[in-house]
Amino acid sequence: MSLPHAILTALLERPSSGLELTRRFDKSIGYFWSATHQQIYRELGRLEADGLIRALPAEQPARGQKKSYGVLPAGRAELSRWTAAAQDPKPLRDTLLLRLRAAAVVGTAGLEADLRRHLDLHRVQLTEYEEIERRDFPPGKDSPQDRLQHLVLRAGIDLETFWTRWLEHALAEFAELPPGQDG
Repeated sequence: MSLPHAILTALLERPSSGLELTRRFDKSIGYFWSATHQQIYRELGRLEADGLIRALPAEQPARGQKKSYGVLPAGRAELSRWTAAAQDPKPLRDTLLLRLRAAAVVGTAGLEADLRRHLDLHRVQLTEYEEIERRDFPPGKDSPQDRLQHLVLRAGIDLETFWTRWLEHALAEFAELPPGQDG
């Protein structure tokens, strides 16, 4: 149920068209909650039908003009209700960890190379997040909105830091495995 809330959040930050929302998802919200162009448009239709958002009047009438959406009071109330509601953490489901568990019984063939690939991907993501932090959150930028948005980014930085360190540790363990672990 989080995609509609992600869209409501984005629209409260700035009224947007579906295409603009897709681009914004790719640049920010998509780092922690992804959605395709089709999912966003489908959800915009549902939110509008439910009376939570509305298409804003066009500045100049024109055929084929993209619709921009704004949040109605009912949409703000729904987002406030959802934000305040308790929610349990989701259990971790990661195929890499499951593959490591399986390697314990069938061998490690090919897994070390994939661990290195994952490490490279997490390093790239960590670097990107750190660049966003330097660019978007300089010292002194500390309004309540900035602080909360920075907190979300810090979660990404901390998670990528965790995965980078864990993968380095896993690769060190692989280096110490006795030969013949390839099943």
